[in-house]
Amino acid sequence: MKIAVGADHGGFELKEHVMSWLKDHGYGVEDCGTYDGEVSVDYPEFGRLVSKKVTGGECELGVLICGTGIGISIAANKVRGIRCSLCHDTFSAKMARQHNDANVLAMGGRVIGRGLALEVLDAWLGQTFEGGRHQRRVDQIGDIERD
Repeated sequence: MKIAVGADHGGFELKEHVMSWLKDHGYGVEDCGTYDGEVSVDYPEFGRLVSKKVTGGECELGVLICGTGIGISIAANKVRGIRCSLCHDTFSAKMARQHNDANVLAMGGRVIGRGLALEVLDAWLGQTFEGGRHQRRVDQIGDIERD
């Protein structure tokens, strides 16, 4: 599985840590930037880039990190077909995949520690979409995108 990973300057350090963990666990990784945590950059650029990699089929899933995770998740969710979930705990991460078929995970580099971030990531990656009654709701989200 190939995962697109992107961050702004506030998420740069955690992005590097997450990418290393992903590679160590056998995932393909596409680094979508930023490549320097010292230079201020705009999170919407990276939210869009990672999301387009997912919706374009170049990557199966995406991970986004900014200072809080809020802005970058909002930006990602503007891309049709993206269901980005901001998660800082393992339960939310599991439910995001099982019930919402989240295809992008967002986290806040200034909110979550490295250890917990990896637990959240592992929990998120370890789940699959349950479908059933949840499919109806995911379809309704898609309907909103077409309004």
